[in-house]
Amino acid sequence: MAHTCYYCNKRPLIGHNVSHANNKTVKRSFPNLQTVRALIGKTIRRVRACTRCIRSGLVIKAV
Repeated sequence: MAHTCYYCNKRPLIGHNVSHANNKTVKRSFPNLQTVRALIGKTIRRVRACTRCIRSGLVIKAV
């Protein structure tokens, strides 16, 4: 899926914008995904990972 983190499966959140007149429109907030070259097993692949996974060390970047 295009809007999913490879490591933690973080997906877009879906909610509503609610106006003062109580009109509701659908709102989607997307996770901050970055395309990185990551070492997966013994192969190098381009994956989309969220910044929290990159920062916490789950993603092993390829040199």
